[in-house]
Amino acid sequence: MIRKLQLKFVAICMALVTVILTVVVAFSLFSIQQNISNLSRQVLHRVIREEGPVLPDAGISIGGSQTVLLPYFTVQLFSYGGTYTAYVTGGTYSGLDDTEELAAILRACLDQKPSEGVLGGFHLRYLRQDNGFVQRLAFVDMSMERAILRKTLGSQLAIAAGALGLFLAVSILLARWATAPVERSWKRQRQFLSDASHELKTPLTVILSNAELLESAGLADKPARWAGSIRSEARRMKQLVEEMLTLARAENAARPAPPENLSLSELLVDCVLAFEPVAFEAGKPLEYEIAEDIRISGHGDQLRQLAGILLDNAVKYGAEGAPIRLTLRTADRHALLSVSNQGAPIPPEQLEHLFERFYRADVSRGETAGFGLGLAIAKTIAETHRGAIRAESAGGRTSFTCSLPLRRG
Repeated sequence: MIRKLQLKFVAICMALVTVILTVVVAFSLFSIQQNISNLSRQVLHRVIREEGPVLPDAGISIGGSQTVLLPYFTVQLFSYGGTYTAYVTGGTYSGLDDTEELAAILRACLDQKPSEGVLGGFHLRYLRQDNGFVQRLAFVDMSMERAILRKTLGSQLAIAAGALGLFLAVSILLARWATAPVERSWKRQRQFLSDASHELKTPLTVILSNAELLESAGLADKPARWAGSIRSEARRMKQLVEEMLTLARAENAARPAPPENLSLSELLVDCVLAFEPVAFEAGKPLEYEIAEDIRISGHGDQLRQLAGILLDNAVKYGAEGAPIRLTLRTADRHALLSVSNQGAPIPPEQLEHLFERFYRADVSRGETAGFGLGLAIAKTIAETHRGAIRAESAGGRTSFTCSLPLRRG
């Protein structure tokens, strides 16, 4: 539980930081891109007004006094009766006059309705001035803009990754510090439960023994009835203590025994054979369908207890004369154990509480026996085996399905 709480704390912190860093990086890149675009457009407006081969101020500042000269060229376009004649009048490009590349660039530019824009296919930003018979066009290469953006993005991603790594370490330390009091309290609670169960188990055994001796001593009828009542209640208390002890051991085991490679099919067949007389005596026939050779890694005793809890639960709460059904099959690399019985339906608002300790849906199920710990134990066993358990109730039938991962290899 504490481990899950720490992981949740770290996950929430990292998610928030990731969102914040993503927004900051995106906003920063957008701002830089807008600034570079504005500077590039300023270069376009500057060069289109001037004549000359190369203008010394046709560049953008990238920090401090450092200025990068942007590759550009300007063109004058004369129109005579639908025929165009183009002259490159300046810039850093050479050998463009009377070339197919220049013709393609001019055609693409003239096809654009806006007087200012981008020619994506040529990686050029353009500006067009129409003076009637003469059009003046200026083009600036965008490769520098994109190179600056790529370099900026790489730098910011590296900084963001470093910040995330640093914050991950800080979040782990904070999670341990924040959950330390909860962990100490939780450990004390589990230790108390374990100690109390151990301390209660011995006197209850003594009470049971003495009650049996009183009954067998041939005393008067009333003392014998008293002894029987003592033994009955002591058995109930012993059952409660044993169930509490099972929960405490399952949750407090720091180093559980290594799992075995076992056949869940054979284990369930044994459980069904053991429960058949119980179900028959209760007037609720037990039906089963168990797929062969389903193997998992786990602890046999715990899995037998899990199956016993589900079968006992079905016998207790199943409708009189209605069959109880157990199935075992595989799906999605998991073994699915299902135990179902007919009976009064369980309302949806109660289904989610069935696996809580000491919870019993008495009103809906008409049963007062038990302490409400069986299903909590079943859930603990399932989670110990990296599985899950769920309850469903519809159409007068209640089913408990436990999913356990199959053995690999």
